[in-house]
Amino acid sequence: MEQREPPASEQASQPDHEVRELLNAGRLAEANTLFDRVVNHVPAGADRWERSAVLVNRAKLAWRLGRIPLALELAAEGWTDLEGEPSDKPAAAQAMHALGYLLEGIGNRRAAVDMLRLSVQVARRAARASGSATEVLAYCLQALGGTLNFRAISSPPDLAPAIFEEARGYLGEGLELAKDEQMRRALLGAYSRSLAGVGELEQAEEHARETLRQAREADDKWALAVANWVLAVVCREQDQLVRARTLASRAVAASEAINDPSLLLRFSLDLADICARMNDHVGEAAALRCSVAAGRTATETLQEGLAQALEQRRVAVQAQRLAVAAQEAAARDPLTGLANRLGLERSAPALLEGTAAKGRVPWLVLVDVDRFKGVNDDAGHAAGDATLREIAQLLRRECRADDLVARWAGDEFVVLLGDAGGTRDVGPAVAERIRAAVDDHDWTVVLGPVRRPTVSVGVAAGPAGLDQLFAAADMALYRAKRHGRNRVEVEPLVSGLVSGN
Repeated sequence: MEQREPPASEQASQPDHEVRELLNAGRLAEANTLFDRVVNHVPAGADRWERSAVLVNRAKLAWRLGRIPLALELAAEGWTDLEGEPSDKPAAAQAMHALGYLLEGIGNRRAAVDMLRLSVQVARRAARASGSATEVLAYCLQALGGTLNFRAISSPPDLAPAIFEEARGYLGEGLELAKDEQMRRALLGAYSRSLAGVGELEQAEEHARETLRQAREADDKWALAVANWVLAVVCREQDQLVRARTLASRAVAASEAINDPSLLLRFSLDLADICARMNDHVGEAAALRCSVAAGRTATETLQEGLAQALEQRRVAVQAQRLAVAAQEAAARDPLTGLANRLGLERSAPALLEGTAAKGRVPWLVLVDVDRFKGVNDDAGHAAGDATLREIAQLLRRECRADDLVARWAGDEFVVLLGDAGGTRDVGPAVAERIRAAVDDHDWTVVLGPVRRPTVSVGVAAGPAGLDQLFAAADMALYRAKRHGRNRVEVEPLVSGLVSGN
């Protein structure tokens, strides 16, 4: 059953309540216009619970206005604000209630009742803590009781009375707490249906007639629809079928006027049942067509919601891929396509730890282009960049697929050899292959026949971290430079712990 918002509160603005009143009066165009003016405004200074309540309650309004994608967007945002530590704030109870309504609307009935029960628990704690949240508790009790009424109607006959009795308890408690007239009408109408459900037809009729009187005075078509429906149910149980058909027809007309598919579906089915008992096949067919139309509206709502959810998922996947691509780009050198310093520092710990776990010793090969400044000065920076790209390709060719190859900075490259197998001199061997490959390479296309770049290489190994291995290889590289360049030097075994950097 439709759940009603409390009157003015600190969590929702007065225009929101005006939108709701226009909806309940069947003035849908005016409700849409006002909703457009208030939907993006959240009261200043609201905490996350209050913000959640505002957003999810507006999701309810959007749902009733048939604006399903907006309703889902608002609900998702408000639900996110609601997550976290449990709260005893009235706003949290309001948000949970509104979520329960939306879950019911999309057909997740068990989750809806669970959320509504939780809203009552939170509202009780809030009322005990502050002593001033009884109206919110009444509002949550009405929501839970009204939903249980509908649940009882669709339950097997042997289970329905107990569910109606539970609903009656919640609604009776709410009537004792509520002060707002609109909320009291909602509670009174739902309470009368519970009474009819447990067989107390005289009291049910009395309360439904009072609801009807108040609804007419307030131009509340929602309460008017519920009151006529309950009176129709009472008349049906008393076998006053002609009167029941008239009242049920009024309930259907009122629910159509306020654009409430859930009420329309329920009321039209009851009207069809009454017409069937009267052998009024024309009336039964018309009522069934109305119920089919209401069911189609619900189905279309679900389809639109699923389409919106699919689109949101697509956007989320796209954003995730962009984030991964951005992370990869940040760790890759744009000139050579090799890992950059950040990429090396990110990947080295796992490679070093994996090598240590196998009982192997990692090697680090540090490569530096000899007199690279002369290349830039003589041939230009474009040729210098082309030279670095060529060297990067040679490094890839001479290294294994599992080796980590990176451009450290400028004209300096690092190769981290993880699993060296049983070969103790794999590091120096790879280093020599790299040196020879650069020395033997045909540089004519890149630099012409005059200059042939070479590299000096420092090599180090040991059960150490990246920083220690790099420092040792750098010392070996310094010796290679000092001893004439275009050569490989090896540093003695480095000791130390394997670490990230």
